[in-house]
Amino acid sequence: MYKIAIIGPESTGKTELARGLAEFFKSLWVLEYAREYIENLSRPYTYDDVCNIARKQIEQEKSFEDDHSDSDFVFFDTDLIITKVWFEYKYKTVPDFLTSRMKHGFFDLYLLCAPDLAWEFDPVREHGSDREFFFDWYKKEIEQTNKPYVIVNGFGDQRMQHAIDALHILKN
Repeated sequence: MYKIAIIGPESTGKTELARGLAEFFKSLWVLEYAREYIENLSRPYTYDDVCNIARKQIEQEKSFEDDHSDSDFVFFDTDLIITKVWFEYKYKTVPDFLTSRMKHGFFDLYLLCAPDLAWEFDPVREHGSDREFFFDWYKKEIEQTNKPYVIVNGFGDQRMQHAIDALHILKN
């Protein structure tokens, strides 16, 4: 089973892409836990909250480490890279447990969503005007993993087709 991370700046179609790819390939997908967590807080999030999110993401990854299901893929609607960048950006530090986990090189491929879609307001989103900045940072972080990645761009079906084409190449 190939483990695929779908990452990118805010409002770049990650969830829609994860859902669509899982449907197309009749595979599993893992929802972005951070969104659920933050939406259920009744206060501003803290450093400890982001640690809790990171721990849950690690738990989700571990649940697929030795998975032998019949699916060709499992799609993750985020990755620890985004969490790491957020720690560095907002708190200027990254917890050791996250850095340690990232050394495992869990994912087989990254689909990096380009910020070419219009930004849409959402109460959880914070940096609509900084999407290029974060895109470049995520790209740099992916490159440091030495794992393959594909930049996914385009609109509607074209965006989905770019991702499908990349996955067919990985599979063959």
